[in-house]
Amino acid sequence: MRFFTKTKKPGWMAVNFLQEGVCIAHVNRSRGAKPEVTVCAKFRRDPSDDAALDKAAKDAHLARYNCTTLLGPNDYQMLLVEAPNVPPDELKTAIRWRIKDMLDYHIDDATIDVLDIPPDKNAAARTHSMYAIAARNEIVRSRVALFERTHVPLAAIDLQEMAQRNIASLLEQEGRGLALLAFDAEGGLLTVSFSGELYLSRRLDVTLPQLLDADDEQRTRHFERITLELQRSLDHFDRQFHFIALSRLMVATLPEQFGLTESLAANLYVPVENVNLGDLLDFTRVPELLQPERQALYFHTLGAALRLEEKVL
Repeated sequence: MRFFTKTKKPGWMAVNFLQEGVCIAHVNRSRGAKPEVTVCAKFRRDPSDDAALDKAAKDAHLARYNCTTLLGPNDYQMLLVEAPNVPPDELKTAIRWRIKDMLDYHIDDATIDVLDIPPDKNAAARTHSMYAIAARNEIVRSRVALFERTHVPLAAIDLQEMAQRNIASLLEQEGRGLALLAFDAEGGLLTVSFSGELYLSRRLDVTLPQLLDADDEQRTRHFERITLELQRSLDHFDRQFHFIALSRLMVATLPEQFGLTESLAANLYVPVENVNLGDLLDFTRVPELLQPERQALYFHTLGAALRLEEKVL
């Protein structure tokens, strides 16, 4: 699955399959400057994903880029487990045994990867946790086959949590943790990161359309559910990772006048602020991304395009 060549453009081209269409974004990083978004576009999934990806490949010349794609939130599981005390080359085998009874399908039908959660450097305990990421083989094979059929070189497969972590890394304050909350058509995602590492991930069953289309009474109920979930999640984080002090909670992709930020600020112990991707990324070539609704649509696609790792999932 590696397609790195000398002719590839620098940076990553992210390809994200959403309900609204196939979204693509390319980000070019350069030292001392904001990451520059050079490409951003959406293609209809009607009549098929093949047709949409084929059009994207032709219009945006995807073969010139290192491409990554995002699995949907229902395509995989992130399982929190205790890290096995084994050599690195035996880690995935050990993790397979550890999670085999946590899946509702046979472990032989799963593609497995791991994401370490760095422990407190000053702690005496040697044990720590990590995330085991499991996806059905058929889902991974289907996505790879789609790219092969459309002759798009696929270099990596990514997750929403990691894409959101990439954006959070641009917002972190040195020595402090950062909580980031974002919504899309699939629901809400809360992540907590520290020093560029993902420490906590929680899904919320409130979607962006539900929030935007709600009347005042419904919106109040949604806000209450979100607040309760955040209170529980942040309390859990404080207990598990007491060595990390959170600087703030950032709320992404909602209009400032929407009211969620103010509601959360009145009920949480951490400062709450809105995210404006225009403060983090250079949108000179794609000025339409200055609009909050466009940032909401491309949020995780842009996050995936910010990846630095060359590791293939």
